[in-house]
Amino acid sequence: MRQYLIRRLALSLTAMLGVLTIVFVLLHISGDPAALLVTQDATTQDIERIRQAYGLDRPLSVQYGRFIARVARGDLGYSYRQGLPVTELIGERLGATFELALAALAVATLLGVGLGMVAAVRRGSGVDTAAMTIALFGTSMPSFWLGLLLIIVFGVNLGWLPVSGYGGLDHLVMPAFVLGGFYAAQVSRLTRTSLLDVLAQDYVRTGRAKGLPGRVLLFKHALRNAALPVLTVLGLHFGQMLGGALIVESIFAWPGMGRLAVQAVLGRDFPVVQGATIMGAAVFIAVNLTVDLLYGWVDPRLRSAAQRA
Repeated sequence: MRQYLIRRLALSLTAMLGVLTIVFVLLHISGDPAALLVTQDATTQDIERIRQAYGLDRPLSVQYGRFIARVARGDLGYSYRQGLPVTELIGERLGATFELALAALAVATLLGVGLGMVAAVRRGSGVDTAAMTIALFGTSMPSFWLGLLLIIVFGVNLGWLPVSGYGGLDHLVMPAFVLGGFYAAQVSRLTRTSLLDVLAQDYVRTGRAKGLPGRVLLFKHALRNAALPVLTVLGLHFGQMLGGALIVESIFAWPGMGRLAVQAVLGRDFPVVQGATIMGAAVFIAVNLTVDLLYGWVDPRLRSAAQRA
């Protein structure tokens, strides 16, 4: 298990270094940050002073080394527009984004796995058709359209839920359903396919022949073996929820990292864009690492194969 963990950690660190390099290169070829910090009537000398103050006049190799060193100790710089540490700005928004992503993940898991299980057990029936039809609508429906529809129905017409802002559980219901509903549709289809493959295996038929109850076969044997691809997709989806929630956050005025990144892009606030990108990538890599470790717990054969490799 130790070798398995060390190998996965090494791969994760390598991926993170690659992300940092790409972020650094892209942001430095997109324009001169010093020119964005001065007024339109600034002189060349003013721009040069700004460039020296922020170390932008040094060679790219030196800037890259300082950038990697700062990130390694948790320093993402200061916002050009607000003058505050980027880590502070991200820290204020990260909790809200995690809360929304976790709630959306719960929606995707409960709805997706539930619909997929029902459809697999009732294969070919009307229940199966209805479940997959719902999944098809969920996959095809744009999140912004569903969000606006829920706001009109449940927020404006019925007045059951607040239409925007950050607060209690009532503020979380609609954003979580919109963000998690799209992924729930994909999870349900994958759960159905994976579970049908497992239910057709010989050991399941042997269990039925021995008289094992259907619930024992489904939950104790079949579902666990069918969980690997579903677990993979849920892990990837959680990373996507954290990094791609900006549309939902914009619709419901949710104060998360997505809105912060959009505002930073519009304001050409490079350190904030850079910090939000790095944080999103770090979370995504950490989620994938967690999924890899869960693989070894769910199916020890994968851990043994990785150790032999």
